[in-house]
Amino acid sequence: MSQLPRVTYSNIGVDFSPVHAHLDERLPRFEADILGQSWSSPFATGQAESIESPIAAGLSLGQFPVSTPADVDEAVAAARRGAKTWNVSSLEERLAFAQRWREVLAERKYELGLAALYEIGKSRMEAIGEAEECLDMVEYYASELKANNGYTRPMNELVANETARSVMKPYGVFAVIAPFNFPLALSIGMVSGALLTGNAVVYKPSPACALTGLLIAETLEEAGLPAGVFNIVLGGGDVGERLTRHEGVDGVAFTGSHKTGMSIFRHMATLPHMKPVIAEMGGKNPAYVTRNADLDRAAQGVGRSAFGLQGQKCSACSVVYVDNAVKDAFVEKLLAFSSSLVVGDPRKAETFMGPVYGQATVARYEAAVSDARRDGKVLTGGDTLGQGFDNNYVLPTVVELDAPGRLTREELFMPFVVVRGVDGLEAAIAEGNDVPYGLSAGIFTQDQAELQYFLDHAQAGVLYANRASGATTGAWPGAQPFCGWKGTGVSGKGGLGPWFLPQYLREQSHTIMTK
Repeated sequence: MSQLPRVTYSNIGVDFSPVHAHLDERLPRFEADILGQSWSSPFATGQAESIESPIAAGLSLGQFPVSTPADVDEAVAAARRGAKTWNVSSLEERLAFAQRWREVLAERKYELGLAALYEIGKSRMEAIGEAEECLDMVEYYASELKANNGYTRPMNELVANETARSVMKPYGVFAVIAPFNFPLALSIGMVSGALLTGNAVVYKPSPACALTGLLIAETLEEAGLPAGVFNIVLGGGDVGERLTRHEGVDGVAFTGSHKTGMSIFRHMATLPHMKPVIAEMGGKNPAYVTRNADLDRAAQGVGRSAFGLQGQKCSACSVVYVDNAVKDAFVEKLLAFSSSLVVGDPRKAETFMGPVYGQATVARYEAAVSDARRDGKVLTGGDTLGQGFDNNYVLPTVVELDAPGRLTREELFMPFVVVRGVDGLEAAIAEGNDVPYGLSAGIFTQDQAELQYFLDHAQAGVLYANRASGATTGAWPGAQPFCGWKGTGVSGKGGLGPWFLPQYLREQSHTIMTK
């Protein structure tokens, strides 16, 4: 196979026809060879359940067992045994493992991407881009680990014949709880953070993401990770709760809802000593379009950010503040861009938007549309795709509201964006900041003073300016650290950046007299 173009979240305008041709060949083989199997896992011995793809009713991903309480206990016990050796592994051992793992991920990139496509209903480009991100994630974190000498550094020597150094050591065993929307990247991000820093892992994918979870487990085995260092359990909230509250777990890495994340913190507060929790818990992600914006670029950036992956991203743009001087012109361009997006079966090359994930999302979508019709107006969308599709195929929806409210403050996680007309950037940012979250925000302006005001005052950890590929989306390892502020994050340090790995470590000082 000749070298195919790299798919990222930002390289729009590239000719991806060779990638599509390759996927046209692989899709039938993937359905025949991977889908519909009966899977097994050592720490999932409960009754097997069928998981269906959201793409079409009756399209089975396979039969997957669930973990019993005893399975969770045994997985944690296995991790504690694996931790005895991995916690004291050398920097060189862990870097060599990272290199092997990246090679396996590269070899299985398209298989992993297609698993995410079928499992979540991602478009081809979203799915392959996510698989590509995993390669760069492992490579970047390994490079940071190496560049920082495993986070060991010399300290000041106070007296003769005395050496002092700071050493960062693993906590022991991390529970990793992953969400559905990025079953590869968010899982591998948290797992790699724990493993590369010397921790053992017990990992639970989202309940219906057992397929990608088990494939990730296979890549780690192929990469030669020692037995017991990585362990996977399968199931729903009861399995996740037992895992995060297990006395044999030394820390938790979690991505998901604010409600669930905070429940983990509340439990930790009841323990004799606090355990580390690394959590990312949603976002609202406003975009700002000023009177000095390139409106074509703004419309494309907002549309891509609002409707990519059906708006099911914690960084998706779900509210855009537009200066009233250009609001009508911007809305016209946004509606034109939205109407050009193909909604349908994500197995097809032309599809931009697949189905939303589950009937709970459909119910939230219908409630949001109802609220918008009551409090404002629906400019486009607000309905399902129509005949021949299940009702979880909904249309990209743009609404306009005259005042802030639930739809401008709550995370929606669907292809739904609110337009708010405003008089000036200062008022817009004040309203955009007045939310519980603080993940990402974007601006479109050609005025340097407006740009600087945004950079100085936007209360979010990930800021973008004039980005046509995504007004508030598209972070990449080593390029855009992904840090949640306020209710989104907990540590003030994000993934994909230089401060991620130290969160999985705790400091110890070594002072040694040499004579």
